[in-house]
Amino acid sequence: MMTAYLISAPQLAAALGIAMERAQLWVDALNDAMERFQINTPERAAAFIAQIGYESELLTRLSENLNYSAEGLLETFSTHFTAEEAQQYQHKPIAIANRVYANRHGNGDEASGDGWRYRGGGLPQLTFKDNYRACGEAIGIDLIAKPDALNLPQNAALAGAWFWQTHGCNALADAGEFYQITKAINGGLNGLDGRLALWDSAKAALA
Repeated sequence: MMTAYLISAPQLAAALGIAMERAQLWVDALNDAMERFQINTPERAAAFIAQIGYESELLTRLSENLNYSAEGLLETFSTHFTAEEAQQYQHKPIAIANRVYANRHGNGDEASGDGWRYRGGGLPQLTFKDNYRACGEAIGIDLIAKPDALNLPQNAALAGAWFWQTHGCNALADAGEFYQITKAINGGLNGLDGRLALWDSAKAALA
């Protein structure tokens, strides 16, 4: 087994271009999570930090807010809303979540509230009840009963590292397949330029 690969707060700050105060808040949680899920080389760590940094808006957003305008709803969730419905739902994040995430991956119907309860959370923006359950079982927290536990840095980092490992991202990082990592995390290549920029800065910081 490889030994742990630890990063410092100054390295984290440089990798993501964030203030030292925020880096110090996160560095221990990230190191613990990376050790637990074998993110234990500079190549793995740089790709991981870049991706979770992008997903969490530089470690500032741990919970999806879904506060969309009507135009944003039609652009992002075009299959879920007519133009008239988008006007009715705009800037109602709870109602939006309950609609767009209903009846999928363990979530109940729109009235169940599961869409909002199990919206994007933690560093990987984990979504859906089934994923919350699987993650919770892996990291030892009942995320079905306590989904807001993903708002704590320690748990958010563990969720991110768990998602990374279970989606094969360590092997992809070893091979330098950053595009494939992005697809594994995002389902596509959304935000690729921003992710690549963070990857470059993370590689430089961890060199």
